[in-house]
Amino acid sequence: MHKTILSTNKAPGAIGPYSQGTKANGFIFISGQLPIDPATGKFAGDTIEKQTKQSLLNIKYILESEGISLADVVKTTVLLKNIADFTAMNEVYAEFFSQECPARSAFQAAALPKDALVEIEVIAAEK
Repeated sequence: MHKTILSTNKAPGAIGPYSQGTKANGFIFISGQLPIDPATGKFAGDTIEKQTKQSLLNIKYILESEGISLADVVKTTVLLKNIADFTAMNEVYAEFFSQECPARSAFQAAALPKDALVEIEVIAAEK
């Protein structure tokens, strides 16, 4: 197996011993993305809508650094601070995934890093 570590300055850097993503055996695994704006190092906002959008933008930019797009995503996992935010998160999510949507799981987590409202990770297939 050959593994490649992914990194782009268009998304926030890892805040621990992990990478933004890895590529292996035809798949790209994007680490859970917090709603951090890489330009400021801060959350993009304090609503689930703004935070969901930023998390998905971070994922989009990491994928684009490898020449693929959100259309190549096959699986997403959404972690929510409060499952009551599911509907609002889903409305923003639908702006990014509307055709041939990937498989998805969504869970409420007891706590998320930096007290985020959402964290999203994805698996994509290389073209």
